[in-house]
Amino acid sequence: MDNYEYTEVIKKLGIKIDNISQIIKPKILQERLEAIEQMQQDPVFWLDNVQAAIISKEKTATTQILTRFFKAKNALDDSSEIYEMAYGEGDEEMQNQIIKEVPNLEKLVGDLEVAMMLSGENDSNDAIISIHPGAGGTESQDWASMLYRMYLRWAERQGFKVEVLDFQEGEEAGLKDVSFIIRGLNAYGYLKVENGIHRLVRISPFDANAKRHTSFSSVMVSPEVDDDIDIVIEDKDIRIDTYRASGAGGQHVNKTDSAIRITHVPTNIVVQCQNDRSQHKNKANALKMLKSRLYEFELEKQQAIKDGVEKSEIGWGHQIRSYVLAPYQQVKDGRSNIAYSNVSALLDGDISKMLEDVLIAMQSK
Repeated sequence: MDNYEYTEVIKKLGIKIDNISQIIKPKILQERLEAIEQMQQDPVFWLDNVQAAIISKEKTATTQILTRFFKAKNALDDSSEIYEMAYGEGDEEMQNQIIKEVPNLEKLVGDLEVAMMLSGENDSNDAIISIHPGAGGTESQDWASMLYRMYLRWAERQGFKVEVLDFQEGEEAGLKDVSFIIRGLNAYGYLKVENGIHRLVRISPFDANAKRHTSFSSVMVSPEVDDDIDIVIEDKDIRIDTYRASGAGGQHVNKTDSAIRITHVPTNIVVQCQNDRSQHKNKANALKMLKSRLYEFELEKQQAIKDGVEKSEIGWGHQIRSYVLAPYQQVKDGRSNIAYSNVSALLDGDISKMLEDVLIAMQSK
């Protein structure tokens, strides 16, 4: 990298920092942080536990974004200043040393961009995920299980915890349905971009003639909402069905109707839970899932009104990404328009970079 290339890279990174500064307005955030710290010094502040928790959460998020911003900005300013001095004095050794640090600068600014994408109201929440295979029987059911494994491996890589709410095995292979919670910081912020239809093209392992097949599975992601979120679910609007739990779980699941399915009639949203032996606990978990889905549904509806489009146009029922395993190997996302060749690694859960690319692409639209 010569002087011109270095200058161009620094210029582009500087433009990104300026754009981020205009969005987050660091001076206003600092003033808000000072105001929160003043409030927390008043003993009365801590009497309202709910409000105190909300504001404390805001303080943490604000501190994190400011820390990332100034870390990236100061590093960029220092690099530019030292390089100019070294260039003016003809110190090639120092210039080369600064140039070697450019990848680290790019990562700092990139991490800041991602942090910006994860600063939404619910982005820090846990994520409730449901995967449903499309038409195609065993093919789609196997594809759904591959996606399920991909998210489990991603959660494991992040050090996140997973709680399975509902799992129904496929008749021959794969799964008919699965719902689970991934618990960890910004789990929903990252995984919200997975809402949609995922398409797989491959040589079918279930076809004796080794023909290429196309399979589809839908992924739905909702934030796990807090109990203080005001969402009213009226009894007249829901239908509750019980059924016998399936899958692993010992003799109990074959003897009692402990599994719960709840249908919200006005929206036709369906949730189900069978992970616990207690029907009461399964019902409580299913209602929590429904609350999260309704919250997400309302957010999408409001965004649709804001964007001036029909709700159906922005729903999750559209293809967002294609995974091609034959005749070549490539994963391509329709939002970022970026293609990836490391298909095996992606299906093994190494999807953070792909998620970040989509987050950045969606923010720039």
